[in-house]
Amino acid sequence: MRAIDLLIIMAYLAAVVAAGAWFGRRQKTTSRYFLAGGNVPWWAIAASIVATETSTITFISVPGIAFSRGGDFRFLQLVFGYLAGRVVICLLFIPSYFRGDLVTVYELLQDRFGNRVKALAASLFITVRTIGDGIRLLLTAIVLGAVYGAFHAGAHVSAAIQMSVLLIGIVMIIFTFFGGMEAVVWIEVVQLGIYIVGAVAAAIVLATKIPGGVPAAIAIGEQFHKFRTFDFALDLTRSYTFWSGLIGGCFLTMSTHGTDQYLVQRYLCTSSPRRAATALLASGAVILAQFIGFLFMGVLLFAFYGPNAPFAAGDQVFPDFITHHMPSGLSGLVVAAIFAAAMSSSLNSVAATFVADLYAPAVRGRDDRHYLKVSHVVTVFAGIAQIAVALAMHNQQRSALDAALSVASLINGPILGVFLLETLRRGSSTSALIGMSAGLAVVLSVWVFTPVAWPWYAVIGSLTTVSVGGAVNRVIPSGVPNDKPALL
Repeated sequence: MRAIDLLIIMAYLAAVVAAGAWFGRRQKTTSRYFLAGGNVPWWAIAASIVATETSTITFISVPGIAFSRGGDFRFLQLVFGYLAGRVVICLLFIPSYFRGDLVTVYELLQDRFGNRVKALAASLFITVRTIGDGIRLLLTAIVLGAVYGAFHAGAHVSAAIQMSVLLIGIVMIIFTFFGGMEAVVWIEVVQLGIYIVGAVAAAIVLATKIPGGVPAAIAIGEQFHKFRTFDFALDLTRSYTFWSGLIGGCFLTMSTHGTDQYLVQRYLCTSSPRRAATALLASGAVILAQFIGFLFMGVLLFAFYGPNAPFAAGDQVFPDFITHHMPSGLSGLVVAAIFAAAMSSSLNSVAATFVADLYAPAVRGRDDRHYLKVSHVVTVFAGIAQIAVALAMHNQQRSALDAALSVASLINGPILGVFLLETLRRGSSTSALIGMSAGLAVVLSVWVFTPVAWPWYAVIGSLTTVSVGGAVNRVIPSGVPNDKPALL
């Protein structure tokens, strides 16, 4: 690493801040701040979804999965579930997003179940998103810490990671604070191009450094069974089998892409359900190709370092290659690409959820400028909370990808369950609350007391919520008054 690499990295961060300020000129209403005016083209939304779903965790952890001892392509079974979940969302959920002027997806729960259920779902989303994006922020900071350590021999890497968390978090807060959702989407379009170029550049350099090139890497991968893709064992304790991938991945995607404000807010930035569905399906094709590419990157890394490489976790291998083996200039480009993945900010979605679903129902009758100011304040505090999570999880050894997906699976399942109750037109406020409580209790018990793998958490949580909520509804009749407050 040389000065030019750090210059590229800092120039990228400065450009992100500048873009946020540029988009900030148009953020005069909550509608513009949260929904970008509702006229973003579908291809930009598709790119934004891919950028959101990829993240630094994918950039670093997925190659680590294929690289690690016993690692292979079985992670792709989960991606097949991601694709199936997208189809279900297009058929089941997306049409309902455009049947009114929604700010958040949780407002769909208002008419059917009342404010209490909506508030619980919104609160769970804020919790999950804060933890998940704190992990994303940490992993990006680990990469920057490795860069700093390579540039300054003998540097205290742990301190560099903590400083990196603060730097990246502050940049994320600033550009989201000013630019709103419009800045987030369009910056993600640019980011997608940056980290695809960065990943391809890294793969080319890596292939040239392997004796014998790509054919030799493929031969080594085959020797160590790195290309094994399917595992049809019906074993609930294993994360990457065909059944856990297809079923668990489908339910996880239905929850993250169908009931999570972070993704649904992007659909609401388009003008019709058809455009939203097109964007979601197109993103699925790109995601499949992207995961195949990142897993193959892991095989290349395995061929380069060998089976006895001294890494405590697979997450460490790609950052090591970037900082120690990439040519000057390209190394800075790849790190900038990793930052690009990290800058997919959820702060605007958290602010939208807090203001529309929690604050506005409690503080009614204010003008739109008041709610816009509150949104700015929440953006700052949400960013601080994510920074705090990243710093708190600094010393954990678990794969960041597993940690993030486990958190999402635990909490999003019960939220998906209550949306399924709404779609099926079953349940009252009381039955939905009881169903969600039961779903949370069961899935948390499974997590604590059983060896069941995390892809099944969303399945268990959602089906428990639907079953218990439906059963309670037979005893307690539905019917909830509409007390939805006006925000926009």
